[in-house]
Amino acid sequence: MPNDKDSLLTFPCEFAIKVFGVASDEFETEVLSIIHKHIPNLSENAIRTRPSKDKKYLALTVTVFVESQLQLDDIYRELTSNPLVLMAL
Repeated sequence: MPNDKDSLLTFPCEFAIKVFGVASDEFETEVLSIIHKHIPNLSENAIRTRPSKDKKYLALTVTVFVESQLQLDDIYRELTSNPLVLMAL
């Protein structure tokens, strides 16, 4: 398991998580629920949405303040294991 010393990031830090999925209220709700579980004090301004040209897909960019590499890894693990999430960067 990597620790903060193995990371290229210096913690704590602000980090932008990009999540892609099929556009639906369920997708957006699910992603935000996962992130809120790990970052309870997420502000409304931290979330940006961008639909694809044909509006079939939705990209969410959520800027979070993370305390450690482990916290960031936990967020990514949960996001990528969700069937509504096509990709998380």
